[in-house]
Amino acid sequence: MNKDALLGLWQAGVAAVGGSTAVETALKTHAIARPDRIVAVGKAAAAMAAPAAARWPDVPCLIVTKYDHIDGVPTHAEVIEAAHPVPDDASLKAGRAMQKAIADCGPETHLLVLVSGGASALAEVPAEGLDLAGLRDETNALLASGADIGAMNVHRTGRSQIKGGKLLAGFGGAQVTTLALSDVEGDALATIGSGIGDAPDERSFDFTAHIVASNAIARAAVAKASPVPIRTNAETLYDNVTTLAPRIAEQLKGAQPGLHILGGEPVVHLPENPGKGGRNMALALTLAREIAGTQGLRILVAGTDGTDGPTDGAGAIVDGSTWTPDGQTALDTANAYPWLAARDALVITGPTGTNVMDLLIAHKT
Repeated sequence: MNKDALLGLWQAGVAAVGGSTAVETALKTHAIARPDRIVAVGKAAAAMAAPAAARWPDVPCLIVTKYDHIDGVPTHAEVIEAAHPVPDDASLKAGRAMQKAIADCGPETHLLVLVSGGASALAEVPAEGLDLAGLRDETNALLASGADIGAMNVHRTGRSQIKGGKLLAGFGGAQVTTLALSDVEGDALATIGSGIGDAPDERSFDFTAHIVASNAIARAAVAKASPVPIRTNAETLYDNVTTLAPRIAEQLKGAQPGLHILGGEPVVHLPENPGKGGRNMALALTLAREIAGTQGLRILVAGTDGTDGPTDGAGAIVDGSTWTPDGQTALDTANAYPWLAARDALVITGPTGTNVMDLLIAHKT
């Protein structure tokens, strides 16, 4: 299977969990009533808001998303673009705007909240005593530490006035409906976006939540589109890249011919002054080293949101001929992007309108 065929399978998986498609389906499936206010936050916020805004064009809509992730944004919506994965001034503006939107809802109102991954950085109101500089320092330290998303979100929730159900604690209306794209293991609403769309335990309003897209749905779509037998379909990409890559490579080299699909979100430890890259590029490059010289094995690793770390790439495609010894320097300095780019191995798709963690798709002949 050539590179284009592998990328086509990845795109089939991404299309199945598109934010617009997922929300449109949920609105019909769950017979969601007309809201009085729509608030969407995350990398897929614009795509998620589009079908709701089209159905109810007179309903006020606030969208908070990552810079350059506004394709298809409703014309009447208020849009705030902010930074990810490290928050900036716009993230604080977005957090305050979300607080105000929730607080302005009247006693009988219905609020529709649309949440996708990335919300933790894109919108924030720091806890008392924590300013933007401190928030950025803490975020950078967490990212460099290799902490998993669960540990990061526990920390973020404790340092925020809007995470972990605190945002909706300010809602004085009658009903909240949350629709979420899951970018976390276990698809827990309390973890997606650090619980920014979750409700507090003590509340005076009716609360309903639905997970409308997940990594499992994306992997199922890849499997359905595959022209070759599926040998593996599992959500196991939950470890440090340096541990994960040798394990995956060993399994693939000894596996049956066919397609192997893995999902999840690996982590990386970053050096003091990291270069350009992300966790998917780091995993792909490490896998290239581990399968060097292996015939008949090609591997794609890419983030379903179309971005990997602070780059314009989603990941990379490697095979047994990709690795050369100078790749180790790129790994040691967290500078996989230029190394992979020089070998035409990068996957660059632009924003996809979804975010359900990462996909690894390997074809073995």
